[in-house]
Parts: sequence; C-alpha cells; structure tokens
Amino acid sequence: FTRHPEVIQRLCADAATLLWPLLDGLIWRSRVAVAGQRRVNYYVKHLMQDGEGKVNKAMEWLAENKDPKIICHPAVVMFSDVFWGQLANKYFLIGRLYFLFMLVVFLSSQSVLKNLHDEIEDETEEQYIAIFACRLIIYLGSLTRLIFQQIKFCFTDCQEGAMTKVIGFLPVPNYLFSFQQFGSLVLTICLVLMLALEPIVHCISAETEKLFSPYCNASEDIIYAYSILSAVAMLLYWLLLTDLTVFSMRFSAFLLVIGRVASEVGLFLGALIYLIAAFSGAISSLKQNLSDFAGMHWSALSLWEIALGIYPSSHFSSVIQTEFVMIAVSLFVIMIAIFLLNLLIAQLNGAYQVVYEDMVGYARLNRAQIIVTTLEQVSQKRWFHFLQNQKFEERLEFGEGDIGLPGGLQVTEPANANPTTVDSIRRFGGSTSRTMPWPEEANLDGGDDDKFERLEKLIVRATKNMGASRGSKKAGSSSAGASGASGSGRGSGGAEEGSE
Repeated sequence: FTRHPEVIQRLCADAATLLWPLLDGLIWRSRVAVAGQRRVNYYVKHLMQDGEGKVNKAMEWLAENKDPKIICHPAVVMFSDVFWGQLANKYFLIGRLYFLFMLVVFLSSQSVLKNLHDEIEDETEEQYIAIFACRLIIYLGSLTRLIFQQIKFCFTDCQEGAMTKVIGFLPVPNYLFSFQQFGSLVLTICLVLMLALEPIVHCISAETEKLFSPYCNASEDIIYAYSILSAVAMLLYWLLLTDLTVFSMRFSAFLLVIGRVASEVGLFLGALIYLIAAFSGAISSLKQNLSDFAGMHWSALSLWEIALGIYPSSHFSSVIQTEFVMIAVSLFVIMIAIFLLNLLIAQLNGAYQVVYEDMVGYARLNRAQIIVTTLEQVSQKRWFHFLQNQKFEERLEFGEGDIGLPGGLQVTEPANANPTTVDSIRRFGGSTSRTMPWPEEANLDGGDDDKFERLEKLIVRATKNMGASRGSKKAGSSSAGASGASGSGRGSGGAEEGSE
C-alpha cells in the first residue's frame, strides 16, 4: 500500500479476481481458541487512511466496482462497519432526522390540520394560522434546501463532465441516475408548483372572513390541482425516507430485493395494458348496446376493473346476454387470470432466487455509497479524532505476550466460525537483528516448488530402480543360459567316451 496506494482501484479495474486473495492476506486468525473464542487481527489501516492520514478512497473504489461478493469480504465488512458505526451513521442520521421533521410538518399541514372538521364552516382561524405556519416552514426549510442541493449536484457533474446521453443525444447529469436524487428532483418540482398554486397566497389579498383562509373565488380553479401535487409530494416524502433502512442490513436487503423484482411487475403491467388495448378495441367494434363497453375508453376501463377484480358482479348479467362480448371477456379473463398471473409468479420466483444470494451484498453496496457520501461532510478535526481512537500505532498481539504488527484492529470470533489449523505466521529462533542472516527454511512441506521437486526426485528414483531391476534380470538369464550350455557339453562328451 505504501508503494501502490491505488492498488484497490487498479485491481477493481484490471484484475478483480485478485482482490479476494489480497484482502485475505490482511486477516490473521489464531489457531488457538480460548473459551470458545478465536483472536482475529484485521490489518485494515491502509484501507481506511492514505499516506497523508486522510480518508482512503478504497471504500469509494469498492462501491463503484459494484461487486456484491467482494463487498462482503470479512476485511471489507470490518472496516466499513467501523466507518459506519463510529463515524458515518451519526452524520447520516442527523440529515435524515431533519428530513423526517419536514415530513411530519408537511403531513400535519396537508393531511391532519385540514381535516380536523367535517365542514368548512366549522374550521377556525387558529387552524388556518397553523396550516400557514407549517407550509411556510416547508417552503423555507425544505424547498430552499432541495433547490440548493440540486444546483450543487448539477453544477458539480457539469464541471467534472459527468454526463450521460439519454436517447442518444440528451445529456443528463449522472447524479440523477440515483433513485434518491431523482426523487429529490421530482419532489423539488412538486413543491415549486405547489408554491405557485398555493391557495393561501391567492386568497391573501381577497376579503375573507378568517385570516389565511384557502377558500376564495381566486382559489376555486386551482385548489384541485394543488391537492394532486400535494398527494404526489406526500408519496415522494415517504419514498425518500426509505433510505433509513440502511441502519438494518435485513430491512435494507428486503427493500433492495423489492426494487430488483419490480421490473418483472413492470413487464406484467405492460402486457396487461397491451391486452386491454387490444380487447377494448375489439369489443368496441362489435354491435352491442352495453353502456360499460360503449366506446374504447369505457371498454378499457371495464376490462381494467375486471383484471383487478373490482368490476361489479351485477353487471356480468348484461355481458352474458351478448354472446360475442361474453366470448371476448372470457378470453381476456383466461389470458389474464390463468396465463399472465401465473407467468408473473414464475418470473418473481426466478428473479428472487437470482437476487437472494447477493441481496446482503447489494445492501452493503448501498451502505458503502452512503458512507462515501457522508465521509465527505466529516471535518478534519473529527476525522483525526476518529483515527486516534483506532490506535493503529499500537502493535497487536498474536497471543498472550506475543507482540505482533501494528496497523490493525483486533476482535474475537466464535472458534467454529473459521476453523484454523495452520498458523499463517512462520516463527524462527534466534536474534531479530537486521545484520543477522535470515534463517534457512528447511524441511518445509509447503509450496508448489517443493512439491514439484519432490515429485521429480521420486521419478528419478523410480527410474533408477526400474533400470537396476532390468539389469539384474538380464544378468540372471545370461548366467542361466551359460550353465545350461556347459551342462549339455559335458553330457555329450561323456556319451562319446562311452561309445568309444
């Protein structure tokens, strides 16, 4: 890390498969367990701070890599949890509490205070004053902050050239591809339109019986449009608050799974709309006098109600009396209820099985992106105080009284979590002086070179043994032949002498 401080970035870009063994080398586990617990040292100093003592970009590079498996490596989990638990979560929670406060104020002004009475005549002036105060807080405290954030992010992306062309020619800042930022932009637009259509502002110059009353002749034409924008803004406030699930990996993973399988529901809705358009056009072309199917728009609405199961059952009697309409509706129901719904279930099941293996990884990637964004807001004083608390300068023990290396964090884990039988540290007796020669590693049984060397010696020894055995066999056969020849010679000589 001293020679190559950008090693994580280089490996993420060019050799992602080497990240896992690199991170494995930053972990030491004791092979001795005490009271069911094993000592573990995570040497993550250079993943958390750079050579100048500032925030290391390793977390940013891993988040940009978007690999749900490498983000779950124990070393990465260790230093990301330290970042989150001791530094980032406080700053993130403070920002979210402000947003939560604005949601409560917006909810009070748009849903609670305006519905305290059933009749408009029963509403009081104090009620209108409270509504006006809440909306003033929203416009000054929430809208201005959202506008400032949008201008800041847009200016930063434009200055850095972080733009992506949509539809081949329209440049869009990269920050808008984030769900939170895009939702914030839509919420900003809704609040700006609400301010432009604010009924209290339009009625403030009119003569009303009660102060800050939203009901007057000038607001009659805009109050309905204002209510629609209010409903959309309310939904966006609640949707943008879902990032609080980052405090729990379980809830965050569940939310991300919903987002991953939502595309399958979108495909189902697309197919449903296509069938509704096709069958509504076909039914409208028939000669029939049914009011529910009088025209393509009414036919489409009726088929939509049938698909959702909210079509009045009493209206089916008139549908049955018209044969071709009944046939068309029956085919539509068969295709929706039997084919498309079961296909949707199968697609959701398949998509869930694919995402389930990595859903915790995706949740950690989401938290990593939040950590990177939050650490940019941390002051230098708070950062250096955080580093002092980690005590990276202190040497970590490998055992009781066995002092090891600095630059890490030490924890304990259950002994059966990661069984370790071989110590990754090799120990040699003698002096630790730099002038002394390094001890020779004799009779070591590890390493591919040693294995190949032993295999080569074994082959040479076997070859020699085979050559020696062949030589002994040849010597035995030649001696047996010579003795047989001499014996036959003697026998023939004796026979000749006997014949003489």
